[in-house]
Amino acid sequence: MPTLELNLRPIANADMAFLRELYSTTRADEMASTGWSQPAIDAFLAQQFDAQHRYYQEHYHDAQFSLICHRSQAIGRLYVFRGPNTLNLIDIALLPDWRGQGIGTRYLQALTNEADETGKAIRLFVEPGNPATRLYSRFGFVVTGNNRVYLQMQRSARTSLAQEASA
Repeated sequence: MPTLELNLRPIANADMAFLRELYSTTRADEMASTGWSQPAIDAFLAQQFDAQHRYYQEHYHDAQFSLICHRSQAIGRLYVFRGPNTLNLIDIALLPDWRGQGIGTRYLQALTNEADETGKAIRLFVEPGNPATRLYSRFGFVVTGNNRVYLQMQRSARTSLAQEASA
């Protein structure tokens, strides 16, 4: 399989329509079972996206909020907050046509490499039925909390040989 030309760029106000649509795709299966009309679903998802976006901006104002792009086309988002002791994977989401191609794996590998190099754990929250939980488990994440809405997962930093040699 050819290597995809991927890059990250900071989100901008002009990206809000894309981000709202991306968010909607992550809730499509859930919404299909509600029995609601499409206008009701659209209004609900717009309200939910706006609340989530506002929360992230207010509570993680120093986070890196990025679009995942293939060439210049936005295909997803990656939100990471780098705290003093922990990297927080706030969100990673891809449009449906881009899922299952190793893109999430690529960015998660980069994040785990960064965490290991800096001696930091990685923390995230994920819905219990989300298929990404299998990916997170493969990368060494373990469940550290469950509030019935989200699982909290964490991966401890791996000590590199370079870190051991300098100790």
